[in-house]
Amino acid sequence: MLCQICKDNTATIHLTEIEHGRRTETHLCQQCAQKQGLAVQAQIPLNELLNNLLAAAKSVPDAKDKAVGFSGPDVPCPACGITLRQFSETSLLGCPNDYQHFHKELLPLIERSHAGHSQHCGKTPSHAGKQQKNEVELANLRRRLEQAVKAEDYETAAQLRDQIRQLNETR
Repeated sequence: MLCQICKDNTATIHLTEIEHGRRTETHLCQQCAQKQGLAVQAQIPLNELLNNLLAAAKSVPDAKDKAVGFSGPDVPCPACGITLRQFSETSLLGCPNDYQHFHKELLPLIERSHAGHSQHCGKTPSHAGKQQKNEVELANLRRRLEQAVKAEDYETAAQLRDQIRQLNETR
């Protein structure tokens, strides 16, 4: 599929937006995505990932309700009105508030799909250039440095500071 902007390069970035119940897709090459100010990351879209997890859970007897944490009444999101049952059928959340409203139910799904992690910390495409990989690594090191300082782990913080300096010098 060709990039929708330049119509020359192969589209490697595929954006899906759902607004007011309407789904729109945009397909861009990496260069056009960067010109548009989009962060380029190689990952499976969350809705597709959750859809695959739910499909697998549906194939296991009585696992559907356990997969999305049904343990009580199906309380709708106060912002958009979607329920967990609707989410389990469509694999689409209704609004950003759903992540907070259904946090307890969604957390096990997210952790299972990310090897026990619940926070996204980025991923670099295998075909990305060395500079882009360095930028991602620097961002990760800075985040870890901040955490080490907050935890008053100054030895780790000093090591991270040195790694950041070394990466900056090789740029």
